Amino acid sequence: MAELDGRPVSLDQLQTLALTNYGHFTSLRVDHGRVRGLSLHLDRLARDCRALFGADLDTERVRDLIRRMAPARGATTIRVTVFDPTTDLAHPDHATDPQVLVTHRSAVALPLPPLRVQSSLYVRDSPEVKSVGLFGLLHHRRAAQLNGFDDALFVDGRELISEGGTWNIGFFDGDQVIWPDADCLAGVTMRLLQKAHEYQRAAVSLGDLASMEAAFATNAAIGVRAITRIDRRRMPGDHPVIDILRMEYMDVDGEPI
Repeated sequence: MAELDGRPVSLDQLQTLALTNYGHFTSLRVDHGRVRGLSLHLDRLARDCRALFGADLDTERVRDLIRRMAPARGATTIRVTVFDPTTDLAHPDHATDPQVLVTHRSAVALPLPPLRVQSSLYVRDSPEVKSVGLFGLLHHRRAAQLNGFDDALFVDGRELISEGGTWNIGFFDGDQVIWPDADCLAGVTMRLLQKAHEYQRAAVSLGDLASMEAAFATNAAIGVRAITRIDRRRMPGDHPVIDILRMEYMDVDGEPI
């Protein structure tokens, strides 16, 4: 089920999104009609809409559109995609009338099993924007999976760690939680955890992993997920700090849609 500005979306409209691949989105988990960090998701949509289309987004209208798709009970994952169905490859400057596509899928049961990730040299275009352009992310994820890993972990030319394909990464050095000080998309789950748990931002390289006791991935769909392998480096999946972060995240009050 999908709706574009509250109406059934047409094949032509979806074709435009598929062929031009210009737009932005956010994904959020709805639990019994409430969303952790809903205001942050809406702020992200408004910010990215100005960045990509030079237009203001009516976030209250977006909220209404989400409410139409979200069940009152149970859990589901909602994706809100903002794009202009009239976008033309030759004249993307004419894309100034963004519309809101709302879709949903089943929410996964939490917690998910640990991740094994392979480092990949990659820096996303405009990493501060949650863009629909996912080619690079999927290309590196596929390469990692073909090598026996679950996903890719992005590093720059100095082997400094930034983020995963669709998630943020954090570490615990035995004293405190560390979030990489790098260009990346600041995820809503990461921001909520930063409010709930003391942390430090610092550059983290692949060479620094030997001093880390634990690593974890975060996003709205997976919450907090342990990382048990980065390249050849193995880490525990049951470190106490991961359970603490999970509980702190689950204790965050969801906002009503």
